[in-house]
Amino acid sequence: MRTGYTLPQVGPLAGPEALARVARTAEEIGYDSLWVLDRLLYPVHPRSPYPAAADGVLPEPYQRTLDPLLALSWAASLTKKVALGTSVLCLPFYNPVLLARSLATLDVLSAGRLRLGVGSSWSPDEFEATGVPFAERGGRTEEAITVLEALWKGGTVEHEGTYFSVPQSVLSLRPMQQPRPKIYMAAYAPVTLKRAGERADGWMPAGLPNSEIPALFGAVREAAAAAGRDPSRMELIVRANLFLTDTAIPGPDRYSFTGSLEQIADDVGELRQIGADEVIFETQFSPGISSIDDHLEKLRQLKELAA
Repeated sequence: MRTGYTLPQVGPLAGPEALARVARTAEEIGYDSLWVLDRLLYPVHPRSPYPAAADGVLPEPYQRTLDPLLALSWAASLTKKVALGTSVLCLPFYNPVLLARSLATLDVLSAGRLRLGVGSSWSPDEFEATGVPFAERGGRTEEAITVLEALWKGGTVEHEGTYFSVPQSVLSLRPMQQPRPKIYMAAYAPVTLKRAGERADGWMPAGLPNSEIPALFGAVREAAAAAGRDPSRMELIVRANLFLTDTAIPGPDRYSFTGSLEQIADDVGELRQIGADEVIFETQFSPGISSIDDHLEKLRQLKELAA
C-alpha cells in the first residue's frame, strides 16, 4: 500500500519554507505522493454545514489557504520523483479549457507526476463567489472531465455541450502522461459513486469510517463493470484525516484515524485488509501540529507506522 502526505498548505504555517521542507523530507524518506486540497472561501455565515466536522463549522486554519496548483508547482520544483496530487480539486469552479492547460503545464514541469483528484464540492457560498449555480455542480463535473480528456488527446477538438463550448481547436499543450494523468473522484451519493466508476481511475474517500468503505467501493466497482470497464483496475485511495492524541481513545465508538499512533496503526492495518492502494495522511487540522518540525516528526512517525 502506497503512502501519501498532505502538504502544509492551510493555516499559519502555509508558506514556501513549510512546503519546501515537508516536500523534500517526504521524498527523502520514501513517501509515494504529496497532496493539496482546494478551499476558496471561509464563509462567515455558511449556508451549508461543513461535512467533515460534527458541529458543521469550518476549521479556523482554512482562513489561510494556498492555491492548490501553485502549491503543487512549488513542490514540483523542489522534488524529482514523488507524485503530486489534488485531494480534491473542486472541478465545477473551473473553466475546463483553462484548467486543461494549467494541469498539462504542471504535468510537463513535474516530468509526469500529476495525479488529479476531483470533486463536485459542497459549499453554496463558494459556488456563488465563482458564479456557478450550485444545482449544476454534478453536470459541470461530468462535462468538464469530458472536455479535459478531449483536449488532452491532442489533435483538433470541437465540443458543444450544456455548459462549455470549444470551437475547433488544438490545445496549446498536452500533459506528459498519455492519454491523460490518472483521475480520482471523491464521491459518496449513489449518483456520484456511479460517476466515479464510469469516468475515473479510482475512488478517493475522506472522512469515512473504515467500516463503510468496502460497500461504497463495491458500488464504484459495480458501476465500472456496468460501463464495460475492468473493475479490478479501479484504485482505492483513502485520505486519512488524522486527529492525534497522546493517549488512546477508549471505547468501540472511536472514529477511524482518531486517537494514539498505535490506534492509527490499527486503522492503517484495516485499510490494508480492505485492499486500499494508498493512504494519504492529513495532519493539518490535528492537535499537536503547530510547527514545521511537528510536521517533519509526524512525517517520519507515520511512514514507520505505515510500514
